[in-house]
Order: sequence, then structure tokens, then C-alpha cells
Amino acid sequence: MTEIPGKGKNIVPYRACVGCAESIVLRYILKAAGKNTIIVGATGCAEVFSTPYPYTSWEVPYIHVAFENAAAVASGIESALKILKKKTNVIAIAGDGATFDIGCQALSGAIERGHNFCYICLDNEAYMNTGVQRSSATPFYARTTTSPKGKPKHKKPMPFIIAAHKNVYVATANPAYPQDLIKKIKKGLEFKGPSYIQIICPCVPGWDYPANKTIKIAKLAFETNFYPLYEIENNKLKLNKNTNKKPVSEYLKLQGRFKHLTKKEIQEIQTFVDENYKNLLKYQNKLIL
Repeated sequence: MTEIPGKGKNIVPYRACVGCAESIVLRYILKAAGKNTIIVGATGCAEVFSTPYPYTSWEVPYIHVAFENAAAVASGIESALKILKKKTNVIAIAGDGATFDIGCQALSGAIERGHNFCYICLDNEAYMNTGVQRSSATPFYARTTTSPKGKPKHKKPMPFIIAAHKNVYVATANPAYPQDLIKKIKKGLEFKGPSYIQIICPCVPGWDYPANKTIKIAKLAFETNFYPLYEIENNKLKLNKNTNKKPVSEYLKLQGRFKHLTKKEIQEIQTFVDENYKNLLKYQNKLIL
């Protein structure tokens, strides 16, 4: 922490929205990684509220980079540490816009080269930091400022695109299940090679819900199979099975971004969610590629 003149020591301005899932997730990430860690943070909400210049709430080395080059910078740091023969965790953190869209090329290149770092996507399913514009992580029919009638395309299957590189540990995680999240972060850091972990991060202003509902909504994302949890290791899928199946409407109705939906559109989403989950079950403990 940094001292703020006139305010005492160890006080850092907190600029996240009330109820922000990302601030919760960042604590879990550092709890899993420990002090021997270097963080590479792409521009986004997490960078804005965790590094208010000239202060910082990070207690490990941190470098802020552009939207598109988090994976490239992490690759350079990992390579330098290898030359220096130092064993230090390297973690790149970026939002879905910087991952699914702007930084996809750098991420693919880093994984293809086999750099030993953990890339974590804080998935709040839109460009929240710049005004809630749609990204390729935005779900079908979700309202954003650039898709006011609902996005007409399904979400890009980024974990499977990353898994197609075949030399990478892939996992999805959820702040409503912290033990699972921390276990997957640790596993990603222990993996001998690149790892990619995608974490759902409900966004109070972007998803339009009361600030005290963040964890409830995150939990419903799993319980309705809207956001399944799984790992892909050695090209095999391991699914965190849902034993408390709920209709997807339970998840959608709590969020303003879905309030415009008709019954027909909700049923379309339910059908898509059911088919997607059936496919995951089909590949459970089997080679996916």
C-alpha cells in the first residue's frame, strides 16, 4: 500500500463500483498466487480501480499495459525470468474485450510459443470500462449501448478456441465458488506451460442489477448452466457437474440487460443453454480435439 499525504499510511482510494465482482476475484487471484508474483494488467475496470495513479492497491510488482498486448508483455517477462533463472509467477489479467477481441492475436501467439504464464480473463461480457459496448463475449440477446435491442450473435467460445492450441491448461471459474476458483488458479500456475482461466464477473452498472445481488447472480449463472464450470487439461474436458438445475429465466430476470426479452426469446436462450450443456456432458473425460 502507499501513504496518502494527510490521510495516514496504508490507505488507498477504492474506486470500484459497489458490488463489483472483479474486486472480489482479484483478492482470490492474489490469495492463490502469493507474494512471489508479477501482475500484467491490461487497461480495463480492474486497472482503473486497483491502480489509481500515483497510488496502488497491489502489493506485488505490477505493470499496466494496453488493451491488446497483455499476453505479449507477460511473454517478455516470463522469458526474462527464465534467463535470470528466477521462479516467479507471471499472471496477465484482462477483461473480455481485451481478451476475446483486441488481444486475441497476442494471446494466441503467446500460447502457441508455449510461454509459462497464467492468463486470466475477467469476463463481464462487454466493454464495461468504456461505456458498456458489446464485445464478442456478450451473450445472445443481451442489451448493451451498441446492441440496444439485444446482441444478435452468440458468445464466442473462447475457452475452446484457446484449448485448440493443445499445449495449454484451460478452466472457467466463478466468484460464487471461491475454493474452486482458487484451486484452478493454483493449478494454472503449476502447469508447465501457458494456462488460461476465464472467470465470470457480474457487473452492477453493465448488467443492471442491485449491488447486493452480485454473488447470487454469479451462483445462478452456474445453477442454470448459463455459465458452466469446467477444466480442459491434456485435451480432456472435466466438467463441474450442476446438481441443482434451475431454469435460465431465474438468471435472466434479475438483470436489466435482459428485461426486454420476450417469452419466445427466453425459450431460445434456454434451448441454446441446454444444447451447450449436453455437448459438455458428451465430452466429459474425453478428448475434445
